[in-house]
Amino acid sequence: MLAADAGWTILFTGDNLTRLLGGLWTSVSIAGLALVFGIPLGVVLGALRILRNPVLRAVLRLYLEFFRIIPTLVILFLFYYILPREMGVQVDGETIAVVAFGLWVAAEISDVVRGALISVPEHQIDAGKALGMNGLQLLWYVRLPQSINLMVPATINLAARVIMTTSLLLLISVIDVITVGQQIMEANRMAHPDSAFWVYGFVFLLYFIVCWPLAMIARALEKRAKERNNG
Repeated sequence: MLAADAGWTILFTGDNLTRLLGGLWTSVSIAGLALVFGIPLGVVLGALRILRNPVLRAVLRLYLEFFRIIPTLVILFLFYYILPREMGVQVDGETIAVVAFGLWVAAEISDVVRGALISVPEHQIDAGKALGMNGLQLLWYVRLPQSINLMVPATINLAARVIMTTSLLLLISVIDVITVGQQIMEANRMAHPDSAFWVYGFVFLLYFIVCWPLAMIARALEKRAKERNNG
């Protein structure tokens, strides 16, 4: 019991709790900025992917497959260690993380948008054309309004995935919640041998508190969309 109490109290020793919450904020803020940057870009790319231009579609498909096939860790290393050195520039880890995650988000969102847009029944597209709508008007007034219900749940799920993947940020020198947790464990290794259990357990709880509501919201929206379609 004494060891358990000693391990638990490490979270509240000094400014450890504040540091852990600050590290969580760093992770969430990077994920949020990546989503703000990536979602609009992904919507544009997704709309471009339904155009009947084989070269453009091939390029965008290659872009998507690059971010799906290459592990996120490799992408972070490429953007943080290799490209800046080859280009002769210095960029901080947080900026690199936002850009790398943002491009990943854009790739994933582009596929979500493409799938949602092509799911609109063809007879509704034909009806819009009969009214004299051009391609942009069809996209804005016919395709997007009817496909938005499919895009939102997938986007929320992606947001949760991005937040969870920020656990890799410690590898590019970003002081996120995982990095702070490791610093706390190193500083208290001798006094609290069981510190890893409590620190990592608390980090798990923080990620769960942030990501679980997103998963529930996405599931509820998916269920509502299915009920609407069945009705």
